[in-house]
Formats: sequence, C-alpha cells, structure tokens
Amino acid sequence: MHITQLNRECLLHLFSFLDKNSRKSLAKTCHKLLEVFQDPLLWSLLNFHSPVELKKDNFLLGPALKYLSICWYSERVKVCNIEDWMKNNFQKDFCNRHENTVNDFLLEVCNRCPNLLSLTLSGCGHVTDDCILLLLKNCPNLKTLKLENCVRITDQTLEAVTVYGGSLQTLHVDFCRNITQTGLERVRGKCPWVMLRAERSANMIPDNKPEKKNLMLEKASRKFVQL
Repeated sequence: MHITQLNRECLLHLFSFLDKNSRKSLAKTCHKLLEVFQDPLLWSLLNFHSPVELKKDNFLLGPALKYLSICWYSERVKVCNIEDWMKNNFQKDFCNRHENTVNDFLLEVCNRCPNLLSLTLSGCGHVTDDCILLLLKNCPNLKTLKLENCVRITDQTLEAVTVYGGSLQTLHVDFCRNITQTGLERVRGKCPWVMLRAERSANMIPDNKPEKKNLMLEKASRKFVQL
C-alpha cells in the first residue's frame, strides 16, 4: 500500500511523529500530503529550540495551537542576559540580529492563537512585559505560563497576571532577575489559586545602572552621617 492510500486520520497520526522539517519535506512530495501538513489538527503543539527556528516556514500557526514552548539553551543566551548598559559593541550587534524575533513571533500568536493553553519561554532574554501583557489579554484561556531566565520581565508582568490571568493556574518566573518579592506577594494575595514558583528571581541582583547604584549609595551615606 502506498502512503497516500491511507485515510486522513492515519496520515495525521503518522505526521505527528515527525519533526517540523520532516513534515515539510514530506508535504512537498504530493498534494494530498500537503493538505495533511496544512491540517490545523496537526499543529496543536509547537516546540522551538532557537530564535532562528521561528522564522522558518515548516510549521502552521493558527487557532488550533494549544501548547507553545520556546527554549533557547545555547551558550549564546548568556550574551542576551547581560545588562544592556554593560554590553560591548560586539555583544550589542549579536543581540540586534534577533532582538525582536521572539516578541514579533508572540505578537503573531496573540493574533492567530486565541485558544493557547500553555506557554513556556526559557532563555528568551529580549521578551518584554508589554508582549506578555498582550498575550494574557488575547489568550484568555491560558492556564500555564512558565518564564525562565527572561531577564527583561519585571513586576509589570506580575501585575498583568493579576488583571488578565483569570484562567491561569500555574505561573513560573524562575531566574528572572528583575522580579521583586513585592510583585510576587501581590500575585499571591490577588490570585491565591495560582501555583506560583519563582526560583531565585527575587533574590537576584536587578538591572540597576551605575547612576542609580551611586544614588542609592549616596542616600545610604547621608543616612549614616545623620546617625
């Protein structure tokens, strides 16, 4: 039996075992397999391992998407996690190449995937509070939000959770250095049903520019002199 003689359900099942590139390659062989590739039922889950993968045309983004994961574990993630004001020209140039890639992709998710249930972002150092806020507003059924090592995320995201995260059940903000204990307590107080985890976040050193640090030291010195 030729593969094209299988019914739609069997073909979808077979496609589900393939990675995105293999699905795309198989879809190029005939019109029937292309139709299977374009079936929304095949794309309820998407996993990406680098920002570059987000720009490929080997997947379908639509209302059927329920589970999305973008996890970047490359050594190059360390460059993105350096404070912007501390980056040298080489590091800034590296980040500029993909600074908006994840944010732009998530904006597409906001517009096309209102039924999203779970989002995991790890090592996405350029994701902003505004982007997460918009996603919470446009994906009202979101139940799980896991953010790890997303250094630009601040208490603004936690505030957005208290306003728009009515369906949220699980929230992780691990190793997000600009999250504060005050923001975490606010979520716990306003959303007691949410399973909140913040490994190391509130205990990490936030992004304070030298001017701010000097101002804090100056105030502390004045207070010490007064005492």
